[in-house]
Amino acid sequence: MYSGAIHPVKWQMNVYPERTDFLNKLAFFRIFIIVKMAVVFFLQLTIFERCHRGNWTDETNIKWELLIKKQAAKYRQTALRLEGLLIKLGQFLSTRADVMPKAFLDELEDLIDRVPAVPWEEAQTVMEQEWNAPVESVAAEIDRQPVASASIGQVYKARLYTGELIAVKVQRPDIDRIIAVDFKAVRIVMKLAKRFTKFGKQTDMLALYREMTSVIGAELDFRRELENGLYFKKRYESFSDVDIPGYNRDYSTKKVLVMDWVEAARITDISFLERNGIDRQDLAVRLTNMFLEQLLQEGKFHADPHPGNILVKADGTIVLIDFGMTGRVPNEDAVHIRTLIEGILIEDYDQVIKGLEGLRFLLPHADKERMKRVIRAMIDAYTAQSFMQLDDFAIGQLLDEVQQIVKKEPVQLPAEFAFLGRAVSTFIGLLHILDPNIDLMEVGRKPVMDWLGKHAGKTSPKQILVQSLRPLLSFPQKFLSVLDEPRLFREQRDAQQKRNEAERDVLKGRRDALLFMAVTFPGVAAVPFVHHEAIVYGGPVLFMLSVFFYIRAIRAHKRFIA
Repeated sequence: MYSGAIHPVKWQMNVYPERTDFLNKLAFFRIFIIVKMAVVFFLQLTIFERCHRGNWTDETNIKWELLIKKQAAKYRQTALRLEGLLIKLGQFLSTRADVMPKAFLDELEDLIDRVPAVPWEEAQTVMEQEWNAPVESVAAEIDRQPVASASIGQVYKARLYTGELIAVKVQRPDIDRIIAVDFKAVRIVMKLAKRFTKFGKQTDMLALYREMTSVIGAELDFRRELENGLYFKKRYESFSDVDIPGYNRDYSTKKVLVMDWVEAARITDISFLERNGIDRQDLAVRLTNMFLEQLLQEGKFHADPHPGNILVKADGTIVLIDFGMTGRVPNEDAVHIRTLIEGILIEDYDQVIKGLEGLRFLLPHADKERMKRVIRAMIDAYTAQSFMQLDDFAIGQLLDEVQQIVKKEPVQLPAEFAFLGRAVSTFIGLLHILDPNIDLMEVGRKPVMDWLGKHAGKTSPKQILVQSLRPLLSFPQKFLSVLDEPRLFREQRDAQQKRNEAERDVLKGRRDALLFMAVTFPGVAAVPFVHHEAIVYGGPVLFMLSVFFYIRAIRAHKRFIA
């Protein structure tokens, strides 16, 4: 949501679906539509994956992209129709440029800062109720066309009688009731995800739901956003290239927020950046420094850093706005984050595991040696890209190992980190829009090293020096890894051969059991017509035994395809 913009957004209401009608405001109807959409998505993805398991080709990938595009289009249409909470969830998905398919991003692009606006008369009513006075008594001038409209509020440009230009953010009518209803629907969806999806089984969905209601629910009270904005303005007052707009306490209420008008454009407005000679790579580096300051220090962080909330002035100054959704990094978690990052930098993977345990990502009975091996391989794979390209076999083995850990190891996503993870992933997506070739390890190295220097952790100056020479010092390790590759390949090949042989034995047993069922079934069918004791008692017993062995063989085979 903008507090300012170079050009007002031109609204063409015929481009979007009509505003929600009476039916869309009914609680039962909204819940039904949201849950039905989620169930259909779950079924489509599950069926597709099962149908193409073990047979994923280029043609399959094209079909998968088409399915994702279809689902994204359906989600966008439903979100623009119902508005409310679906808009905020869609905004998050639309910024995942680092991992989401381009087709998905294109479909959900309209959900960022381009939500259909409510008529001026409705917004005016909210302002006058909150101010307990006519709009004209507060603002000398106010544009009736909003410059931005989002899921919870919309922004108008105005001028006070003192001559100051201001941005007036007004809450959408009845949005608090709509959000409450949508949360009920999301709760149902989360229960279904807990029961039927891998992600749901690995996450405390109830705790995540509580965190979501707390963080997003706080956005419905603009007085909290006011306090958050003042907090970040003080926090960044020493940053010469970061600006936070000022806020007006006198005219800010629970449903109306008044702040200084800022002439700026969305940070992903590439044409604006080029027109003003702003270097995109330098902007990405400065943006990373700003975000790491929030991530590494205890205190509040901006939990919704999508492109509509990060602006840039013509001189390159970064403007951060919309602090309705914030999270907090407790001091004890900041210590564990430092431990984790130090371990990665000095290649001490025992320390990395210790940091993950402290952050509650690993449960006590996790296979720590296996975790260390995979983390080391992932980091080496990333840092080795400039040294040598990994072949498809090595990448496939690494990804398979990661999948096995996620599936079998006691790895969890603590609910309190859900919004921190969301903020990080959203921010990384934004960086990839600015600089598709950005090297996050290299860009983040200096601010992280500066941060480590200011905080007395386990990292000594000697270790920092070792880290600066890491590419050279790690050469023998990588060289030995290359020499050791044939042995690892043989071990993996032998393990795969044993697995294939075991699977063939299971399939053979299932085939034999099925054949035995076919042979013994006539004996069961003949029981009513014969009186021979061997057939009367023996036929059904043999048939039931064959059914038992067949079911056991099916279950055994599922272990190979799970």
